[in-house]
Amino acid sequence: MSFKIGDYVYVLDEALSGVVIKISNSEITIEDQDGFELSFSAHEIVKKEGDSLRKSAFSSKSINQVLSEKESNKKRTLPKVKPKERFQPTMEVDLHLHHLVKSERNMTSHDKKLIQLDTAKHKLEFAMQKKIQKIVFIHGVGEGTLKMELEYLFKRYNNVKFYDADYKKYGQGATEVYIYQNIKPHD
Repeated sequence: MSFKIGDYVYVLDEALSGVVIKISNSEITIEDQDGFELSFSAHEIVKKEGDSLRKSAFSSKSINQVLSEKESNKKRTLPKVKPKERFQPTMEVDLHLHHLVKSERNMTSHDKKLIQLDTAKHKLEFAMQKKIQKIVFIHGVGEGTLKMELEYLFKRYNNVKFYDADYKKYGQGATEVYIYQNIKPHD
């Protein structure tokens, strides 16, 4: 493509454009809208070619026809959500060991508990980072030691409250955590 002084050009792979002010062999100098002079190789820029692209894009339809199609009021139907379901936790984490590891062989009970607590901590921090408000940790009933360890973990965060999850859905083996959003740090 040949360029001449005064052509308006766009720089490929950058958000720059400007007017050609100097041509030296294959080096083209442009002045951008802020008055800066920048030099590029001829293969790094393209010349603005009028409105031919716009005309070809809308050759089969008029612009007014396209706009009216976009603006037409289509009533969107949202799926009905029962009031109870609206308040269901958005994230569930099953801490049963067979969901977390392929094999429990050669693991001490301490190793198992560490994996469960580490998973809970990572999932809780993920939920905080993604601004997920509710998370249910399914820990099972068992002897209750995992539940106590989880409560100890949750108490370390000042922006969460936790309580037994919905009994009808989970029985006694789950804890729901509510994460407060937009908590300002103490000065």
